[in-house]
Amino acid sequence: MIKWRKAHQSGDQGDACVELARLPGAVAVRDSKDPDGPKLHLTPSAFRAILHDLKH
Repeated sequence: MIKWRKAHQSGDQGDACVELARLPGAVAVRDSKDPDGPKLHLTPSAFRAILHDLKH
């Protein structure tokens, strides 16, 4: 079973947040409003690159 957690930066915005899950060799990302919808699977390095770009 995949354990999803709300992203730290989502804060207390109700259902409008991003959820993350660790997978073997990947990070999964989904929209909490649509848990059965599409999920983005990224390598750890790609996930770090996205976070870097968002912060800068």
